[in-house]
Amino acid sequence: MTEKELITLLSEDPRRGLEQAVRQYTPYIMKIVRTKLDGICTKEDLEETVSDVFMMFFRYVTENKNEIGSVKALLAVMSRRRCADVYEKALKHRDDIPIDELAEFPAEEQRNDDREYLNEAMHRLGQPDEEIFIRKYFFGQDSRSIAKEMGMRHNTIDKRISRGLKKLKKILEEGQ
Repeated sequence: MTEKELITLLSEDPRRGLEQAVRQYTPYIMKIVRTKLDGICTKEDLEETVSDVFMMFFRYVTENKNEIGSVKALLAVMSRRRCADVYEKALKHRDDIPIDELAEFPAEEQRNDDREYLNEAMHRLGQPDEEIFIRKYFFGQDSRSIAKEMGMRHNTIDKRISRGLKKLKKILEEGQ
């Protein structure tokens, strides 16, 4: 089904439109979610995030029937926003694993260890630098959009990134 036909279906019959959107865009949304959250969340959490995106989409469609420009673009934005929320929540609760469950994690999962190590190093940068780095390198935002959303000048963001990279390198080198 073309995007135009899907938009028409969504405005005429949101439930059937959602069913079609789920059939058509689940692999696309799953790819975005996996790219952003792989190694941070379980498979079940990834699937739940995809479901959350479609629920957000359905709510938006029912409230704004005639304001949908592109289904794919809207789903991509919603996916990235939901991933940001899930990522933030995962970071806040990363130390909440009971000690008796730690033995269940395989020792050779170096990739997850590297991510945790990098997350901890970024956390040591402090705010707002940690948020800037997450926006820049995790979500791929450019300096201007980060500056706009954070109420800063874009050259300030660029300077913080430059200084932050040096500080991050030093933090990572100290940990080796």
